[in-house]
Amino acid sequence: MSEVGVATTGGLKRTLGPLMLWGLGVGYVISGMYFGWNLGLKEGGPYGMLVATGLVTTMYVTFVLGYAELSCAMPRAGGAFIYAHHGLGGPLGFLAGAAQWIEFVFAPPAIAAAIGAYLSIYFPSFTPTTIGLGAYLLFTAINIWGVKQSAVLELVVTVVAVVELLVFAGVAGSAFSAEAFVSDPLPNGWAGVLGAIPFAIWFYLAIEGVANVAEEARSPQRDLPRGFLTAMGTLVALALLVLVTGVGVAGWKAAVFPDASSDTTSDSPLPLVMKHVVGEAHPLYKLLVGVGLSGLVASFHGIILVAGRATMELGRVGYAPRVLGRTHPTRLTPAPALIVNMVVGAVALFSGKTAEIITISVLGAVTLYVLSMLSLLRLRRTHPDLPRPFRTPGYPLVPAVALVLASAALVALVIATPGLSLVYGGLLAVGFAYYFLVIPKAVRESALPPLSNRSNA
Repeated sequence: MSEVGVATTGGLKRTLGPLMLWGLGVGYVISGMYFGWNLGLKEGGPYGMLVATGLVTTMYVTFVLGYAELSCAMPRAGGAFIYAHHGLGGPLGFLAGAAQWIEFVFAPPAIAAAIGAYLSIYFPSFTPTTIGLGAYLLFTAINIWGVKQSAVLELVVTVVAVVELLVFAGVAGSAFSAEAFVSDPLPNGWAGVLGAIPFAIWFYLAIEGVANVAEEARSPQRDLPRGFLTAMGTLVALALLVLVTGVGVAGWKAAVFPDASSDTTSDSPLPLVMKHVVGEAHPLYKLLVGVGLSGLVASFHGIILVAGRATMELGRVGYAPRVLGRTHPTRLTPAPALIVNMVVGAVALFSGKTAEIITISVLGAVTLYVLSMLSLLRLRRTHPDLPRPFRTPGYPLVPAVALVLASAALVALVIATPGLSLVYGGLLAVGFAYYFLVIPKAVRESALPPLSNRSNA
């Protein structure tokens, strides 16, 4: 991914084709296949998790179709913030920007915890939290110094991680037992579906980050939709494979708890399952740990980069302290935004509450989805002549389905996690207090120029 896209306010070099966009889309998300999803089994069991995953998959497929239209029409680093600002006005645009920031800033600490859990297998003298903090420092420093890794390398890392998931599914599938899969299928009854929803969303969370590189697509009309949709298709197949084979070896508890007597959940479910099939000494087990780490790193690095862009955009327009919109004087990277994001993420990491961090990130994501689909529907009415290189198929039904499911998911999350929803609401309340009390009215009214029907800028 080009660092120029983060550092400058002008046009970006169009170098990404559909294959590279596929690699970025899958790379942002693929860590969700390696951890996090298993925590939904504790809530809903295999049946509840399957239902939750089915509903969430439908939501994401329809959302991606609509989001691709927005990203092609308004290719800006701010993503949902830009779309909602133009479609719904300044306050709701700020809400979308805040929700996007919460999603992208709270996702990395959860991934950092998983990186720590995987590496602590090799380095038991270090705690997972310590390793996770080291990862934060390392990848934030890399982004500040200047990311030299090309999209080709990102693609290679992603392909390796996908292949390893297929290897896992093949090995675990060879030991699949229907009896193990249906063991204790609804530990909390059908109400457990609600509790499983945030972890089903974790399977796909952050695919919307593809929109942040829309300006770098060689041909947005052709390449961006292809990249979005092929990435989504890949992720759907992988999610179902991992869920079914991961539970079918020794039951869902074997993918959630390190041992039968433990009440502590694990951030490394695939090694737990693989251990039941081949044992810890087997080369395939060690390969899974090593290659699985590359999948986590791909998502960790990618979301840190996207989060820096989202934070920087808010700083540029004056919706956050202006210093966050600045770049490093020589490296031309968003150093202030990256450092602030890292500090917030490190605090979340040290809480040790991966499930809660995931839920807060998911609340931000679902809010983003609701506002984005509302923006799409509104902009079709208010700006019918806006150039749209890609138009959502099945409009208005497809975005309406995404809107209904995202709204239902948001309600379900609030019902299932009232305490965390209050925390999330508190974060948004602080943001709005800043918006109305600190940001000058003149800045709020002129942050973004009006959207012309004949302009996609």
